[in-house]
Amino acid sequence: MSLPVRNRFYPRAGENKLPLSHPEVAVARPKFFGAALLNFVLYILLFFCLFCYLYGSLFQQVPRTHNIHILWVDYDGGIIGDAVRNAYSSLQSLQFPSLIEKTASQFPTPGDLREAVCRSHYWAALYTSPWASVNLAQAIAGTNTSVYNTSDVLTFIWNEAKYPTIMDGAISTNLHTLADAARVSYIALNGSSAFLTIPPNNSAALSAFTNPWTLNSINIRPTIQGTRAVYNTISFVLVLIEDFFFLATFNGLYNQFKIFLRIGPERIIIVRDLISLTFTMVSAMVNSAAIWAFKANWDVTAGQWALSWLTLWLFAHANFLLFDTFTIWIPPQFVSMCLVTWIVMNITSIVFPFSIMSPFYRLGYGLPAHAAYEVLTDIWSNGCNPHLSYALPVLFAYEVLGLILTSIGVYKRCHNAVIVEETTKEAMRLRVEAALKAERRRLSLARKESREKRAQRTPTAESSHVTDDVEDHSNDTTEDEEDLEDLEAVETQIERMRSRASALSNVGPAFRLIGSND
Repeated sequence: MSLPVRNRFYPRAGENKLPLSHPEVAVARPKFFGAALLNFVLYILLFFCLFCYLYGSLFQQVPRTHNIHILWVDYDGGIIGDAVRNAYSSLQSLQFPSLIEKTASQFPTPGDLREAVCRSHYWAALYTSPWASVNLAQAIAGTNTSVYNTSDVLTFIWNEAKYPTIMDGAISTNLHTLADAARVSYIALNGSSAFLTIPPNNSAALSAFTNPWTLNSINIRPTIQGTRAVYNTISFVLVLIEDFFFLATFNGLYNQFKIFLRIGPERIIIVRDLISLTFTMVSAMVNSAAIWAFKANWDVTAGQWALSWLTLWLFAHANFLLFDTFTIWIPPQFVSMCLVTWIVMNITSIVFPFSIMSPFYRLGYGLPAHAAYEVLTDIWSNGCNPHLSYALPVLFAYEVLGLILTSIGVYKRCHNAVIVEETTKEAMRLRVEAALKAERRRLSLARKESREKRAQRTPTAESSHVTDDVEDHSNDTTEDEEDLEDLEAVETQIERMRSRASALSNVGPAFRLIGSND
């Protein structure tokens, strides 16, 4: 057998190692590779499913753009409205938002359109201004060019705070495309007759003819700052990761000081909830402060900051309780799987609106991240996302359920801590008894050897005790075998007790405290 290679940094790393042919290694080898293969397959399948879940939410999004409904009202009733209709007919497809036309009697004023968008009945609203066609005709004819406003012809209302990156492409860009196509359609419908009315050498009239309107935007909450891209992605991921790692540190604290063994469950529940509430409150405050620190020219107020803080606090604490529930009721080997699954599902529920995702993903309505983002959008846009009727109940449901389950879990952990302590003491008692029994046996054998030596020095005693010595040696052999069997039985029992104690002592992922050397 070759000697182990010595490492100058860790010189004893190769000491007392078993060869591959050793029986213990031979027995452990198939178990090791079997467990490694099982975990290999489980993690590969888990992440394959998570990738499919994530990519599935992005799959065929462009053909679902028609599920984004835009309200369209023609207050003008003239040729500009016809141009918009013709342009939409040429653009209408699965890749273009659906223009839902309503009458002016249903929405008498642009304020009603804004309210419809604000109430989330439509993603946006498009309308032509009253008398727009008449004013344009007069401007082309050169009669009111000084007062004609190209921005007061075609207007759309939208709320950029709702999924800002999606709104820019799906709403703003597509409606500008529609407005450009409508200009082309207007020239096709009215170009020849309108051109004949242009006065000679009238540049203003010619400008009105070549550029009849500029699409006007009424943005309920402009959201153009660069950090908007991470509000519904990394920001939520960091909150979930922060909760999990603090919980692991929290559990390490309780393990280190044996809190579940020494303190009553009622007091633990109160203190544990207070600490978790305080931590999530401060972390949510810092998170909100960071959003406001880098909001650039985003027009939000201090009151909205406070409401955002409270929302993020509720979201963070609900997830902290949920992760604690995971660590209580789920076997420890599956906790990491549950954590990454929960993160992916929650983030997928807020990366894109459900309108352009497969209907399957609407299960995300029941996830806390989606509920929290709906509340935040409502706050940031001054109430123009009124989904609080389901978003807040979802968050509070997670909060209440988490408080109940974690409180029950404290009783479970305290119960297990007592059993573990008793099991440890019992194992120690058995080991001490086995050691004392072995010591008594050693002393007994020593006394017998002493008697034999004295008998050997006395010839008469030797002749009278020959038969007894043979019987004693025979009994010694039998007793040694019985003692060895008893010792093996005790070791087996102790190992079984250790396994049980190890399972019961688990409180989930636990990290040692920074700065603690105990």
